[in-house]
Amino acid sequence: MAKYILPDLRYDYGALEPHISGRIMELHHDKHHAGYVKAANDTLDHLDEARLKADFTRLAAMERALAFNLSGHILHSLFWQNLTPHGDGRPQGLLAESIARDFGGFDAFKQQLTKAASTIMGSGWAALVWEPVGGRLLTTQIYDHQSNLSQAGIPLMVLDAWEHAYYLQYENRKADFFQAVWPVWNWRDISTRFEIARKVNITLDGASG
Repeated sequence: MAKYILPDLRYDYGALEPHISGRIMELHHDKHHAGYVKAANDTLDHLDEARLKADFTRLAAMERALAFNLSGHILHSLFWQNLTPHGDGRPQGLLAESIARDFGGFDAFKQQLTKAASTIMGSGWAALVWEPVGGRLLTTQIYDHQSNLSQAGIPLMVLDAWEHAYYLQYENRKADFFQAVWPVWNWRDISTRFEIARKVNITLDGASG
């Protein structure tokens, strides 16, 4: 059975400095993200064993573990690609137009996403998602790695609000970190994800396209 694999970073650990330190990137990718990948694979092994033994007494715990660790793997993989040493300022084209339509402008969107990250209770993420039922962009808070995300929402841009993402550099000033990342967003990556996601059309009568 296929296993989940830790993706390589597309840039050096220190490439996002001074916004995100190389030491944080090294620990974040090589330790924290790698840990979620290992735990997800371990949970799959436990599920295989449970099926072979027809013993599902621990299934609920294994499902929770898989949701937590697999979501951690997916969100971190997206986060690395959302970032770039060569940030291009602001989105362009259709994404920019949709942000203006759904948030009233880029500055309002920036304020809303930053506030979403800053007000998470405990650990989690803030995300820009495409919501295909309503056909619009939304921001959302993701508690831990998996809770509170709307079921149809497709993450396009995610901001890690766990302490391990910022504490070595920003200490308890997490709001400073959420402001500091804006120059290194990869809007080309985010726009490409938006172009793909907006083709998803979900209706509530059972049809999809």
